[in-house]
Amino acid sequence: MSWELNSDRPIYTQLIEQIELKICAGGYPPGAKLPPVRELANDAAVNPNTMQRALAKLEDNGLLYTHRTKGRFVTEDMDLVQQTKSRLVHKHVRDFLEKMWQLGFEHEEILSTISKIKKEAKENE
Repeated sequence: MSWELNSDRPIYTQLIEQIELKICAGGYPPGAKLPPVRELANDAAVNPNTMQRALAKLEDNGLLYTHRTKGRFVTEDMDLVQQTKSRLVHKHVRDFLEKMWQLGFEHEEILSTISKIKKEAKENE
């Protein structure tokens, strides 16, 4: 997994977000076993305690669960995964719209820009 961490926000929250994205995108499918904490921490170049804190929060949220002797696994609750996906989409779209409004775009300009970029992306496929 490619980890993109910035110093502008707490690392553990960024780890949570990136693991949530990986779960929602199917990179860690339902029921999949996660690598051990130390391996994940090493891959992300973070302290194992920081990774443990992020994974514990994901467990609290229900996206992960632990079998005492077998390790951590992704939930098989697809409703919870879909709720997480919806929450993330809402946050990202809201952040995007806030930035567009800060740039002075109006509603129709935003939609027009999205359509134009979508068309360009489709042409480049």
